[in-house]
Parts: sequence; structure tokens; C-alpha cells
Amino acid sequence: MDTLKIALFVVLAITSILLILLVLMHKGRGGGLSDMFGGGISAGAGSSGVAERNLNILTVIVALIWVGSIIGIGVIQRFYPG
Repeated sequence: MDTLKIALFVVLAITSILLILLVLMHKGRGGGLSDMFGGGISAGAGSSGVAERNLNILTVIVALIWVGSIIGIGVIQRFYPG
């Protein structure tokens, strides 16, 4: 059980970093923090529709894996303490 717990923590760490990077790669919609970091300046240099759609799908998949690993860690901690 300890091996599974360690594996889930590794998956959690990797998906956390990936999720942060994927969210930061999204095109800014303006008016928020993206303008503060220069997102409003490069509004014309955004990605195409297909690339943005693929980025959205990849972000959702990584987020689901992230949530699944959190739930897995919680179940292991709840039913197999120690």
C-alpha cells in the first residue's frame, strides 16, 4: 500500500506542475491578471482555434487525473491508515 501511496503522490506532484503550466499557456481574455503580465499587449498573437481547443482538452484531462490522484490518496489515508 505504501508503494501505491508514493506513486499517487508522484502523480499528484507531476500533474500539479503540468496543470499550472497548462493554465498559464491559455490565451488571456483581457481585463484580468493576464493584462497585468502583458497579456493585453499580445492579443493579436494568440493561438488558433484548433490549438486552443486542444489545449483546453489537455488541461481538462490533466485536471481529471489530478483530482483522481487526490481522491485516491484520500481513500488510502481513510481506509488504510498508517
